[in-house]
Amino acid sequence: MISLQSYLIDPCGTTSIPYWKYKSITMPPNTKIVHQREMSDNLLLDYNDEPYFRLYHNLKNIRQRTVQEVEIVSGGALVSEFVQLINGSYTDLSVTAEQIESYRHTPVYCPDLWILLKEKGTQAVFAGGIADYDQEIGELILEWIQVLPSYRGCGYGQFIVNTLLSKMRNTAKFATVSGKMNNPTNPERLYRKCGFVGTDIWHVLTKK
Repeated sequence: MISLQSYLIDPCGTTSIPYWKYKSITMPPNTKIVHQREMSDNLLLDYNDEPYFRLYHNLKNIRQRTVQEVEIVSGGALVSEFVQLINGSYTDLSVTAEQIESYRHTPVYCPDLWILLKEKGTQAVFAGGIADYDQEIGELILEWIQVLPSYRGCGYGQFIVNTLLSKMRNTAKFATVSGKMNNPTNPERLYRKCGFVGTDIWHVLTKK
């Protein structure tokens, strides 16, 4: 069992997931998770590998810019809007209302960290983000950051991330985020543009 003190010294290098999840998760019997420093080619003989990055932000030097003709809406009651946004942003995954609703029943749920971007004229939702806050240790955790394909390349992803960071800069002690390294949209690049740092890579290995 990893101690809270160890986690706080090196959050991204100590566990592959936020501490609150680590305390309650049960690993499936056909899965193991190892850090890059423990990874070897021998493991690939028996396991399929999905690498994830995990990055850290000290909540300093947050750069936020103004976005015109956009309305920001926040609140965890907007489950259906988030489901449509997430499902419209991917071709290789989908979520259900039940899955997104479950986020509202965790100890780290914070409705102010559920934000959507809408066009002021049409009220069309085109981007959004969901983050958690662990009050026990002061960790802001970015979970879902989405921009519909036709709106990408305009800085909306950075705007969402920096909005969430700005909301918690005087409350949280640090922020973390993780994601698939093989994601074709390259989310790691987005987070690094927003000031996240780190070199930690975690490998989710599933039995062949």
